[in-house]
Parts: sequence; structure tokens; C-alpha cells
Amino acid sequence: MSGMEPMTDDRTTVSVTVAEERPGRHELARLYAAVGWTAYTQNLDRLEAAVAGSACVLTARETGTDQLIGLVRTVADGHTVVYVQDLLVAPDHQRAGVGGALLDAVLARSEHIRQIVLTTDDEDRQRAFYESRGFTEVHDVRPAPLRSFVLLREPDRDDRPDDRAPDRAADS
Repeated sequence: MSGMEPMTDDRTTVSVTVAEERPGRHELARLYAAVGWTAYTQNLDRLEAAVAGSACVLTARETGTDQLIGLVRTVADGHTVVYVQDLLVAPDHQRAGVGGALLDAVLARSEHIRQIVLTTDDEDRQRAFYESRGFTEVHDVRPAPLRSFVLLREPDRDDRPDDRAPDRAADS
């Protein structure tokens, strides 16, 4: 799907248009701030670059108002793995099918990909949502359980001095 093609979804209770696009910096900042993802909004240059470098970015805009109410973005190699990096919906449009429409669009585009991976908060509603779309929590995968690991760094860590770096003054 490209351009501004409408996506119809019987579960959607708000009329949305799902399209492949990369929103501008101010729209991104508003949406990410609305859901409380401040690690992203602390550095808008980095957020804009991350979105620009994503394999796929799909937006949900409210039909009639063109307001950005949701976004999903992925990183991928195009052949074996897709990582759903962000899936967010404006708070006043959550639980109305918008996130489902966005995720379903990503899954439809990724039918040829073996692994679709994501990390989310530890909340029962989120688990139920992703399981309803066919995802399995990694430790429940059968026939052989898998492990998933993450190294989570503080935002802007690469902009700070490395505490492990040797003290250059001591070498003089």
C-alpha cells in the first residue's frame, strides 16, 4: 500500500486512512509526546533520523481531519526479519482499532518474512493485543522455547563521555 489509500478494517471504530509516509518533525513530536515517549522527544533530530532510516513507516490519519493519530515503523533486512520498532496511537484514539489496522498493514507487507519481532511493556492488554494478531511471547514459543535479550541504554548515551574510557591525563 502506498500513497493515501484508505484501509478498511471491520474492527476499526474510527475512520482512518493508513498510508506509507514519513511525517514531519512537529507531527512526530506531538504524537510521541502524547503517548509519553519522552526518550524520543528529548532529541527531535534523532527521532527524525530514526524515522527517516526506518524500513517502513505507516501512518494512520483520521479521515476528514487528516490528523496524525497513529504510526508504526519497522527496521528490517527485507528477507528474514522485521522488527516492529514503534507502534503508537494517540491516547484519545486508543482501543478503537487504529493500532490493529497499523499492525495488520505491517503484517500484510511482511508475509514473506519468517520472523516478526517486537518488544513491548509488560501489560496484560498489550499481551492480549499482540496475541490476537498471532504473536507469541518468546518464552512460550514451541516446539523449542526461545530466549530474547535486550541491551537498553539511556537516551543520548552516545553523546556522553564513556565512563569506561581510560583517563588520558593519567597516561601523560
